[in-house]
Amino acid sequence: MVSRTVLNRVLRSARAPRALRNFATVHNPGPFTEISRLSNGLTVATESHPHAQTATVGVWIDAGSRAETDATNGTAHFLEHMAFKGTGKRTQHALELEVENIGAHLNAYTSREQTVYYAKSFRKDVPTAVDIISDILQNSKLENSAIERERDVILREQQEVDKQMEEVVFDHLHSVAFQQQPLGRTILGPKANILSIKRDDLDTYIKTNYTADRMVLVGAGGVEHGELVKLAEKHFSSLPVSPNPIRLGAAAHSKPSFVGSEVRLRDDELNAAHIAIAVEGVGWSSPDYFPMMVLQSVFGNWDRSLGSAPHLSSKLSDIVASNGLANSFMSFSTSYADTGLWGIYMVSENLMNLDDLTHFTLREWTRMSMEPTSVEVERAKSQLKAGLLLGLDGTTAIAEDIGRQLVTTGRRMSPLQIEQAVDAVSLEDITRVAKKYLWDKDIALAAVGNIDGLLDYNRIRSDMSSMLH
Repeated sequence: MVSRTVLNRVLRSARAPRALRNFATVHNPGPFTEISRLSNGLTVATESHPHAQTATVGVWIDAGSRAETDATNGTAHFLEHMAFKGTGKRTQHALELEVENIGAHLNAYTSREQTVYYAKSFRKDVPTAVDIISDILQNSKLENSAIERERDVILREQQEVDKQMEEVVFDHLHSVAFQQQPLGRTILGPKANILSIKRDDLDTYIKTNYTADRMVLVGAGGVEHGELVKLAEKHFSSLPVSPNPIRLGAAAHSKPSFVGSEVRLRDDELNAAHIAIAVEGVGWSSPDYFPMMVLQSVFGNWDRSLGSAPHLSSKLSDIVASNGLANSFMSFSTSYADTGLWGIYMVSENLMNLDDLTHFTLREWTRMSMEPTSVEVERAKSQLKAGLLLGLDGTTAIAEDIGRQLVTTGRRMSPLQIEQAVDAVSLEDITRVAKKYLWDKDIALAAVGNIDGLLDYNRIRSDMSSMLH
């Protein structure tokens, strides 16, 4: 709070005549991404912050569960677990002790299309972090005894995932939308595979997918680009190259077929219905990527437990809240290299009105093809920009953004470019993509729980068609 005395002093000085001074306009573009490539094809990318005392460094690999077969499904995730169980020069205990002694955090995750190993450390410990990551990537021992012990750990993880309804529903949604195809399989794999994966499977996956041309070494925060390039040359120059290398962001798989279909797992002991509905979405590099993101943001997320829930400006949230149709809903636009899923996930305890819930949701989807309003589109753009840009908070989030973008599209859009791309989405774009991707399109539906009141697939699909007339 400014005191009255100080305020008066400010007002007096503002009224006093002052000599005019010229100021040069300084344009500060902010941090930018530097990118280099080693002779073996490894990409090195950094966003340096000169005054940062911490840094995140990691390797993003263009390979996940999609690179598996039915017989080896679960290998990528199993391998992620094995990476921390010791290497040729570090025992598991020595590895854990070294990470702990420098106060670093070492982590990894597997998705359908990517595997990531990263560490957050002090600026001075970046060389050690890169050494550790390169060691676990290239020299994991994969001892049979450790593999056997890890099976139980992964099975317990699978049991925990099975308790998370959102995860369960989305796995089922993928399984019906991309039936009998790699994107339709789960990341952890079936129990039978977890129990049968052998060292040879892990070794083959590494030799096939952990190649220099499919990797990006990323540094964000307190790390200089030239320094990281030298560290890459020291630790990753012996990485093999794919027999038929492709550039990052290029399609490495044949495009999967989206199947309009459904899966239902009825369980009347659950007090709610969990329903996901999706149409085929867009890939990372699609020119419709940002219009589809804005379209998703038009519907947004809603949760009745939030105090402001009935007053959110999404028309769907108003309909759902006013009529008590659901506990919550979450719209999504999930992208992969060459396809995607665009839709909504709903949870409802109003079991007698599930048909109304799906009807009004699909009616709102159809309205986007005919009469979206400029007010809701501009609001969606503002909320999307805020979500995307506020998500870049911290070196790990920035490293994640760089790694994901380079692996999926071969380039990195700056936050300013992303903001401009969202701003460029027009009302006409929303109508166009809604007609292209939502208008009378087949849907994939996954429903779990107390779902007796949910209309059958053909009724829902015909209801969607009837809204057009």
